[in-house]
Amino acid sequence: MPSAELAFLAADVGGTHARIGLVSPRPDGHRPVTVLEYRRYACAEWPSLTAVLKDFVSQMAVNVRLEHCAVASAGYVLGDAIVNDNLPWPVSIRDIRETLGISSLAVINDFEAVAYATQFMTQADTTPVIETSSPQVSGPVLVMGPGTGLGSAVLLPGKPHATVLATEAGQVALAPGNELEIEILRLFARDRSYVSFEQALSGPGLVNLYNAICTLRGMRPALRIPAEVTRSAVEKSDAAAVEALHVFCGLLGSFVGDLVLLYGARGGVYLAGGILPQIRDLLLTSTFAERFFNKGVMRPFLQQVPVRLMEHGQLGVIGAAGLYLDGQQAQ
Repeated sequence: MPSAELAFLAADVGGTHARIGLVSPRPDGHRPVTVLEYRRYACAEWPSLTAVLKDFVSQMAVNVRLEHCAVASAGYVLGDAIVNDNLPWPVSIRDIRETLGISSLAVINDFEAVAYATQFMTQADTTPVIETSSPQVSGPVLVMGPGTGLGSAVLLPGKPHATVLATEAGQVALAPGNELEIEILRLFARDRSYVSFEQALSGPGLVNLYNAICTLRGMRPALRIPAEVTRSAVEKSDAAAVEALHVFCGLLGSFVGDLVLLYGARGGVYLAGGILPQIRDLLLTSTFAERFFNKGVMRPFLQQVPVRLMEHGQLGVIGAAGLYLDGQQAQ
C-alpha cells in the first residue's frame, strides 16, 4: 500500500498544460510511484506555476505535510529561474519553495521524464504507427514529439535503473526531403539565419508551415493558431491546412528515421507531444512511414524498429517522480 506520509508533489509543465500529481513511492517495482491525486491545468489561465501548485495543494483530499517537489519542464535552470521561452510565465524556484513551504525542489527535463515513464507502459496504452514482424529487441528507445516545442529523449535500459539521455534534437537544422520542402525552407530562411526542425515540427511550426503553403499557393491565410490548423485539416475545410499537415507528417517521419539511426534506437520509438493524438488518423495515412524508411541502405535496419503513438497523460508526472526517487537513492 502506498504511504501518504511519504507523498510528494510531481509536476509536468509544458507551454500549454501543467499536469500536477500527489505521488507516493510504490514498493512493488511495477511503477516507481502511485498517483494519489492528479489534475491538469491550462497554463494560460494562471499567473504562475506557483499559483497552479498552490491551487492543487489547497484542493488535495489527502492531508499530508509536503517537503519535496519534482518539476519536469523543458529548458534549463539558471540561478533561481527555469529558463524556457515556451512557458507562458517565468518560473522562480525560490518562490515555489517559500510559498509551499517545501524543503527541496528538483527540476527535470520534461522529455527525460516522459522517456523514463515509457518503461512502465504496455502496448495496450499505445497506437501502432509502424509495426514489425520480428520481436522487439532490447536497446535504446527514442521518445520524441511535437507540442509547444519539439522534445526528444532517449531511454537506455540498464540495472538497477534505466538511464535517460536528454537531447536538444529539435534544434537540429531542418533538412528538406523534396522540392516543396526546399521552397518552404527558403521562405523560412528569409527572416532567420538558422532554421531548426522545431520551427516546422511544433505547434508554432505547424502555423509556420500553413503560412508558407498559403504564400506558395497565393492564398490568404485564414487560420492563426495551431488548433485551428489541425481542426481544419481533420475536417478538410481548408486546403492549405490539409497540405500543411501532409508536409508536417512527412518531415516528422524523415526526422524520426534520422534520430533512430543517430541513437541506434533498436528498442523502438514512442511518439508523444500534444499535437499527434489530435491528428492520429491523418498521421496513420500520411507519408510518415514512407519517409521514415527512406534512408537508403539503412532501410532494412529501420524496418525492424517499431513506432508507436502514446497519449501523454500522467507519464510526465510519473517520470519526474521516478527520476527524483532514483536521484535520492543514488545520494
